[in-house]
Amino acid sequence: MAEHSPTATPAVTPPRPLRTIADHGVIGNLATMALVANDGAIDFLCWPDFDSPSVFAALLDPEQGGHFTLAPEIENARVVQTYVPDTNVLLTHWMGDEVGAEITDLMSGPEELGHGAPRLLRRVRVLRGSVRFALDCQPRLDYARKQPQVEVGDGQVVFSAPGAPRLRLSAPVEFSAHEGGARASFELHAGQVLDVILDEDGDDLPDQQGRDELVEDIIARWQRWAARSTYKGRWRGAVTRSALVLKMMTSYRHGSIVAAATFGLPEVPGGSRNWDYRATWIRDASFTVYALIRLGYTDEAKAFTRWASDLAGCGAPDDGHLRIMYSLDGSPAMQETDLEHMAGYAGSQPVRIGNAASSQLQLDIFGALLDSIYLNNKYGEAISHADWVGVCRVVDFVCENWQRPDAGIWEGREEPKEHLHSRLMCWVAVDRAIRLAGKRSLAAPFDRWIAARNAISTDIWDNFWDEEAGHFVRSKGSRELDGAMLMMPLVRFVGSTDPAWLRTLDAIGAELSDDALVMRYDRDDGLDGREGAFAACSFWYVECLARAGRIEQARTHMEKLLAYGNHLGLYAEEFTSKAELLGNFPQAFTHLALISAATYLDGAIEGDRNHPWRM
Repeated sequence: MAEHSPTATPAVTPPRPLRTIADHGVIGNLATMALVANDGAIDFLCWPDFDSPSVFAALLDPEQGGHFTLAPEIENARVVQTYVPDTNVLLTHWMGDEVGAEITDLMSGPEELGHGAPRLLRRVRVLRGSVRFALDCQPRLDYARKQPQVEVGDGQVVFSAPGAPRLRLSAPVEFSAHEGGARASFELHAGQVLDVILDEDGDDLPDQQGRDELVEDIIARWQRWAARSTYKGRWRGAVTRSALVLKMMTSYRHGSIVAAATFGLPEVPGGSRNWDYRATWIRDASFTVYALIRLGYTDEAKAFTRWASDLAGCGAPDDGHLRIMYSLDGSPAMQETDLEHMAGYAGSQPVRIGNAASSQLQLDIFGALLDSIYLNNKYGEAISHADWVGVCRVVDFVCENWQRPDAGIWEGREEPKEHLHSRLMCWVAVDRAIRLAGKRSLAAPFDRWIAARNAISTDIWDNFWDEEAGHFVRSKGSRELDGAMLMMPLVRFVGSTDPAWLRTLDAIGAELSDDALVMRYDRDDGLDGREGAFAACSFWYVECLARAGRIEQARTHMEKLLAYGNHLGLYAEEFTSKAELLGNFPQAFTHLALISAATYLDGAIEGDRNHPWRM
């Protein structure tokens, strides 16, 4: 036990947020996403794109961040939030003793989700009795740096500020300006419906028939997409919800995939680990493709592979070196900036936009990318000659640089080291390129690539296996474990029942896990505070247990992890020791790991050894 100085300052409990991360559902239109709390408040939305400045961010600052609250005034109501089945259309239902009401929240866009301009629609319906509703829309534009001017008209309000989009709020109610926003109060009776729309000034407003068709079509589009899943096994509801979340996090315009919908949500309550995940991480997006392909969704794999191939072909330097993350359009990610005026979720400061990790060298990204390209070729479409030339340039870079120290997968602010996971994924990059070239009869320097693959494999066994400790270690010269080691059997570097691997798996279970919750690591990473369990590692652990034949333990852990999601089956990046959600939300990495664990474990329970994802 660590010794504490008698003069040490006691830990300060961070203030409880007005709404927790877990209190939210999400809606989106393949361009951006909104967080909708179970009290009727939209307290996070960037407009019009994922990486645009926020217009509502009360989740990060209840006083200054801005919100769009719409809720019935029902005393002692029970509130239930759910999705229209197999969609990203959200229902929030208030039930009182004599009255009942619900709000349907959805987003549409100018592309795949159709019907003209991007808009957010909130449909109010009274189910029983007569109900009064309170509407309070308080946009705070440009990351809450600009309070808008408010122009109230007949059935609409326009919010504007220099350099920001002109937002329009429309509904058949009487609005009044209030503190840089607008309010309204109205009463409806059983069976009555009222629509409130947020869009941009100048866009055509649909009439009642158009709005009805919009709602019906958005529901039908999501349901048609969900029905394309080939997965019929256990936990299908959780798998489908995760797939719908991942789909919502894709950019229809670009084919890229955002890592999370939010910025600034903390990994440590009250701490400084508050990053911006509204960018495309090559690793996260590549793994997302892997998860969606498992379910039969190849269109998304093709779109991302084309986006990534453009980077490898013309977006990367001639040496084939890719950045770890990009903006959704393939341009460099935003520079990291502190929003010092924002209070932060539960007082967690600073709130950051942009991400300084974008300049780090993380060699593991090449393996994730090549694995997704390989799988897209196997289950999707054949690679073009031009794209293959770009891939060869990337693989040559890996062959020449795999021995370099790097920042590692977890993006700590430490000195570079030679990390096992980075070395492992360099092996994956070269291995998948060799496999792809062989399957497609593509021109490749096989002798050089095979020699590099063998050299990397030998290096891992010689320098990252600690005989005295009896397990693999996270970096050369250390004796520490790391949750990223759980990828070793998942990428087929080591057999899932190899004695060396089983000893490592046991060590991870003993040192990094708290029952079903698994930490990334247990060490000083150069950042303040001690983070919680990492959700993706927890699902990787389930899959590793299943691959090792420990089916009952894997199944028990899987059930617990599914119970740790929020009321809608959504997950953030991490868990507290109480399995409360922490970090940016929803997190693609977590949902893709859930899909991988569920699909493999289901096959293992059934004993289906011929399933393509078990071989």
